[in-house]
Amino acid sequence: MTLDVIIVAAVMLLGILFMLAEIFLLPGISIAGIAGVIFLVGGIVYAYLFLGNAGGNITLAASAVAMGGTFYWLIKSKALRRISLETNIDSKVDNTNLQKMAVGDTGIALSRLNPIGKVLVNDIEAEGKSVDGEFIEEETEIEIVRIETYNVLVKRK
Repeated sequence: MTLDVIIVAAVMLLGILFMLAEIFLLPGISIAGIAGVIFLVGGIVYAYLFLGNAGGNITLAASAVAMGGTFYWLIKSKALRRISLETNIDSKVDNTNLQKMAVGDTGIALSRLNPIGKVLVNDIEAEGKSVDGEFIEEETEIEIVRIETYNVLVKRK
């Protein structure tokens, strides 16, 4: 009887550890999550088979409380703050070359605009987007219709 309780406790502890590793360290469905479920279910089934209904119910309740308690403790502890990303990205894409272009300027498509590709206007290479999703082949003459924040809308000339 004592050995059965030790086996159930060890199996449940392994199941909880694997589940916490799955939740906090290995997102997605991985071997740790599958192993955690197998250990937790196996420990509960073992408790029902070898400790009786009362032992199984106690194991089920204790494992739910232990899983919830450790989950809550990990959320509130500073352990997760050490591994979390806290830097903010303040940089922006340099789009100063687009300020040198104007509506009506002409150039050529450096790559196929399908509907987005590279264009060369006023000796400046930029990302071009064709109007209405039209396909524009490489080396085709284009004209700027509108200048957006990060690209230019173009049409065939």
